Amino acid sequence: MRGNFEDQSDMFSYMTLEERVPTGHPLRNVRELTREVFRAMDKDFRKLYAHEGRPSIPPEQLLSALLLQVFYGVRSERLLMEQMDYNLLFRWFVGLAADGKTWDATTFTKNRERLQEGDIFNRFMDRLLNHESVKPLLSDEHFSVDGTLIEAWASHKSFKPKDDQAGDGRNFHDRKRKNDTHQSATDPDSRLYRKAEGKESKLCYMGHAVMENRSKLAVAGLITHADGKAERVASLKMLKKIARKKKRRITAGEDKAYDTRDHVADLRAAGITPHVAQNTGRNGGSAIDDRTTRHRGYGMSQTCRKMIECVFGWGKQHGTMRKAKVRGVANVASVFMLNLIGYNLVRIPKLLAGTG
Repeated sequence: MRGNFEDQSDMFSYMTLEERVPTGHPLRNVRELTREVFRAMDKDFRKLYAHEGRPSIPPEQLLSALLLQVFYGVRSERLLMEQMDYNLLFRWFVGLAADGKTWDATTFTKNRERLQEGDIFNRFMDRLLNHESVKPLLSDEHFSVDGTLIEAWASHKSFKPKDDQAGDGRNFHDRKRKNDTHQSATDPDSRLYRKAEGKESKLCYMGHAVMENRSKLAVAGLITHADGKAERVASLKMLKKIARKKKRRITAGEDKAYDTRDHVADLRAAGITPHVAQNTGRNGGSAIDDRTTRHRGYGMSQTCRKMIECVFGWGKQHGTMRKAKVRGVANVASVFMLNLIGYNLVRIPKLLAGTG
C-alpha cells in the first residue's frame, strides 16, 4: 500500500537529540571525553570572564564547535554556523538545543584571542593527556619531533617593501625580495620561505609537534616564524619542557633536518638523548656517531618516528589548517593546537577500545 505524501512535517517532535544520534556513532566517545575535560577546566574558564555583565556564549560550546570544524574539515566558521543551524548532530555535540539560536560567526573572531591569551588550548591538551584513562597510554621517556610548513592566508602580491606598503605589489618579478626588506601587508607575521632547493617560495608559518612513541599521541605543539633554524629551536624548547616535567632522561627521534652539531650538543646538555637520523651528505659529516647508533634503542626510535609520520600524517592536518583562513601567529597557533587536540580525541577512544 502506498503511503500518503505529506509536504508539511509535524510541528512538534518528541524525539530528543540524544535519541537521534546512533548509539555506535564515533562522536559519542569523543563527546564524553571532551565533556570530562571541560569539567576539569571549569576554574580555567572562570578566570577568563567577568562575574557581572551580559552572559556570553559558553567557551565549552565555542571549543566544541571549533573541534567539529577540525573533524569535518569545514572550510570557514561562517559555513560552520550555517551547518550548526540545521545539522542536529552538530547541535548535539555542541550542547545546543534543537530549537536553540545559533551565534554569529564573528563570535569566534572575538573570543579566539581571549582563549589564546588564557592559554586554553594548551591547558585543554594538558588536561586531556592527564585524564585517568589516557595517562597509562603515554610513554614517559620516548618521543619524536617533526615540523611542517603551514601556508599563510596571504598572496605574493601582498609581500611588499616595508617602506612602500601602500603599493599594489604587482611588479615583483625579477626583483629580489627578502624578509629583511619586505613584509606582507595582509599578514605581517608570515615569512617568505622555501622548503628545499628547487621548491617554490611561499608565505608561511612553521608548525612543530612532539609525539610520544607508545600510542603515537601528540603531547606538545608550537607555531613559529618560518626560517632555517626554527625547527631545531622549537624542538629544543618543547623537549626541555617535557624533560623537566618527567624529571628523567628522555629520547628524541628526529629526521635529518635536525642533524647539526649545535642542536645535538644542546639536547645532550638538557638531558635529552638525541636519536637524530644521520645526514651523511652534510658538509663535515653527521653529528651523530657510534656512541648513539650502536644502541638498539636508536633504531627503534627511528622506526617509531617513521610510523608516527604515517599515522599522524601532516598532509591530513593541512586541509583544515589551510581552510581556517586566519592571520597572525596567535590565531594560526590556536588552529594548529585544535588540530592536534582533534587528532588525539579521535585516536584516544580507538586506543581505549583496543582498535587504535
